[in-house]
Parts: sequence; C-alpha cells; structure tokens
Amino acid sequence: MTLPEIDTAYLLDFLTGLLNTPSPTGMAEAGILYTEQALSAMGIPAQRTHKGGLLASLDGQLASAPRAMTAHVDTLGAMVKAIKPNGRLKLTQLGGYAWNSIEGEGCTVFTAGGHKIRGSILLDKASVHIYGKKVSETPRDEEVIEVRIDERTVSQEQTRALGIEVGDFVSFDPRVEVVNGFVRSRHLDDKACVACILAAVKALHEAGLQPVQTTHLFFSNYEETGHGAAAGIPAGCVELLTVDMAAAGEGQNSDEYHASLCVKDSGGPYHHGMSQRLRHLAGENDIDYRVDVYPYYGSDGESLWRAGGDLAVALIGPGVDASHSYERTHLDALVATARWILAYLLN
Repeated sequence: MTLPEIDTAYLLDFLTGLLNTPSPTGMAEAGILYTEQALSAMGIPAQRTHKGGLLASLDGQLASAPRAMTAHVDTLGAMVKAIKPNGRLKLTQLGGYAWNSIEGEGCTVFTAGGHKIRGSILLDKASVHIYGKKVSETPRDEEVIEVRIDERTVSQEQTRALGIEVGDFVSFDPRVEVVNGFVRSRHLDDKACVACILAAVKALHEAGLQPVQTTHLFFSNYEETGHGAAAGIPAGCVELLTVDMAAAGEGQNSDEYHASLCVKDSGGPYHHGMSQRLRHLAGENDIDYRVDVYPYYGSDGESLWRAGGDLAVALIGPGVDASHSYERTHLDALVATARWILAYLLN
C-alpha cells in the first residue's frame, strides 16, 4: 500500500504552535490542551489521566493485539529556588541540561496567582566592563546563574510584592524559526515528535483509513523527570512505539535529515524483534533512516519497562542537533518520521 501524503504545512504549523506553548515538565497543561484541541479538530476524543497525560484511541481493523504509541509534551524548564536579597531569582532545574546552555535566554516566570513575568537568565556577574575575566572564567552552576526580572525590584520584598515565590515555574523562550527547511528552536525534544504523530494521524484520517490494530496514543507530561509513561498506557497493549528525538552529534550515526531507529540507550537495548519490524517497514516504504545508540539518553518506553510493563518497546524519531540546548532539525527528518509512523499504523 502506498502511504498517504503527509501535510507538511500542517506539521510545521502545529509544531510551531506547540513550541510556542510553554509546557515545562510539571506544568505541561497548556501543551496537553493544545494537543487535545488538535485531536478534537480531527474528531478524535481524548481523556486525561490522573497524572495529567493525554490518552486518545484509534479504532483498528482488528483489536486482537492492541498497540500504543507515545511522545512527550513536557520540556526542560526550571522553578524558583530562592529570591535573592537583590530581588533576583535562583533556579532549580527541571530536566537535565548544562547551565551554560540557557545563559542569555529570555524566560517567563509563572506565579501561583496566575501572572506571567518576563525576565532573562544571566550569570550573576555578567558585565565584562565590571568583572573582566571572571565573566568567562566562572564555572556555570546553580549558584551563579540567576533570573533578572523585567520589573523594578532590588529587594526580596519588592519581588514578592510582584507575586513571585519559591516554587514558581520558569519556562525558557523557544525562539522558533523555520528557514531553508530547518526548524530551529528549544524543546524540539519532544514536541517535534508530537507533531509527527499528529501529522500521521491527520493523513490516516483524511485518507479514510484505519490502523491495522486498535492503537492508543499517549502524550506524557513527565518524561523529562523519568516517569512519564510509567503509568497511563492502557492494559492489554502488546507493544509500544516510543517516538522521541534522535540525538545527532560527533560519533553518532544520526543526523538532522533522517529519522533514526534507536536500538540501545543508557538503559540497554530495545526490543529486537520490534526494531527489526520497523527496519522492514522502512525498507518497504522507501524511508531512508539511520540506526543509532545513545549513551546519555532515556525514554518513556524505558520508564514503562522499569515500572513492570510487559510490552515490546521500540523507539524512532527525527534527528535533532544540540539536544537539550538550542536545537535544530530538518523537515526531511520530520516527514520521514511521520511516514514511518504511518507505515507502523497500517501494518
């Protein structure tokens, strides 16, 4: 069967909108809602799990061996750790990233009272004209990185009067740009894969086709902290296709222009038989892909296994450069991933 065409304009439009929707892990509700509304527009109902994830189901031609597919909506971010005597903010990380990778970034503080307050993430001694070589020589960590709030405050009291308190969430500006086929943005991990799933489902829906087996779509909201899909996948599923970004870089086989099959990461190998089926499907459908191993990487499929899930698990996704930093991928990799998802659904 020839795969239905992927609507690339839709894929990019949905992705751009989702990237511009703040959803740091622990406060991913806005991203979950954005995804839910996109599914609803296709006539696909979805429900929330108690933990706040999103679950939708596609009726299959058969229901003898139900499947699941997952991608995560939550992203890296931070929370307010302390309000400093000068009114600026110390941060605690949400997810794993190098402190220098967020230095100089714009951000938004979400207060418990519902206010959004803008700011910048900076070294506490950022001025070269004042601190000289200390600016370049200071190791970046949680003790020296701070948020400079875009409000008139020079004290703890003034900052608290704005409604800011310890525990408030902080999101980083994504700075989305689509140029020459590239998508450059923070948080392509894993919003790029959510977009690939939605684009594949749209193509399936518009072609009037059904998955070969009933398939449950689970969009998790706690992947960056390691337990996103540990719960939420319906009982009775026999396998899980995890869709998460492929890490491109020196020494890796993945690149920004292809989809990749991850056969092993920091938790060990994925299900060999399922991975072999995905290789076969890619070959049958002229999907040029890469196979790779990631030494510092984990996924929702892995969290499900660690929670005792008795499912086959495999992982595919588009190649992404500079993961957990200012990331970039290419439309070719996104389309290849969406087509691979379609092939899986239909076979």
